[in-house]
Amino acid sequence: MKRTLIENPDLSYFPKETVEIIKDAKIYDSSCSPEAKVFFIDKDDGYYLKASPIGTLKKEAEMTRYFHKKGLAAKVLCYVQNEKDWLLTRKVEGEDCTFAKYLEDPERLTDILAERLRCLHETSGDGCPIKDRTAEYLQTLKANYEAGMFDPSYCCEEYRNMSAKEVFEIAEREKGSLCRDTLIHGDYCLPNIVLNNWNFSAFIDLGNGGIADRHIDLYWAIWTLEFNLKTDKYASRFIDAYGRDKIDIEKLKLISAIEAFG
Repeated sequence: MKRTLIENPDLSYFPKETVEIIKDAKIYDSSCSPEAKVFFIDKDDGYYLKASPIGTLKKEAEMTRYFHKKGLAAKVLCYVQNEKDWLLTRKVEGEDCTFAKYLEDPERLTDILAERLRCLHETSGDGCPIKDRTAEYLQTLKANYEAGMFDPSYCCEEYRNMSAKEVFEIAEREKGSLCRDTLIHGDYCLPNIVLNNWNFSAFIDLGNGGIADRHIDLYWAIWTLEFNLKTDKYASRFIDAYGRDKIDIEKLKLISAIEAFG
């Protein structure tokens, strides 16, 4: 993960609850998207402080605490709301799966991605704070369609040359088949899985997690392999490693239709 040192940081920018940790530490900008600012605090064993528009990190804080109890995520030290949301977590050992060492061995990476996802999906979701992520997932489908949001690149090949109206009608017709029975990550992509010398360390960016249909994670796992490895040749290997008996190809196609609307 890229880090850029912030020279002479203004501590008044940060919430008072974090100043004791931040003061006298080197602070790096570690952001990788325009939606949120992420700071790495180089002190003790390291910390990450995430800032985002108000209200947007509440679910991530809840799900990260929940996953941490299961040994699957970093420890949350504080979640603060002022003019924006702030989430402070301890650093976990290792690098995310876009690290060159992992991308240079795509077969091994594919197998680990599949094995860790199958393990997650077999983990009990008892007590999960987001009990129906599927319902939340579907809430924005119609609104985004009516707002004109449509990116056919997320569609499966069969739907890619269809109009937005045609893809939306498929998603509307088939969406009732999605389950609410599995603990999912919600954004299961290579940057959100941390390995320490090929051993699983933690999941990060859990704001879309909850109890939902496993095919949401499966879609993004296959998508991220193609996107990050610049080839679709590992999709079949991933499906075999996860277990073809647990995967419904028609549901993957449905998820691709939904994801086309953001």
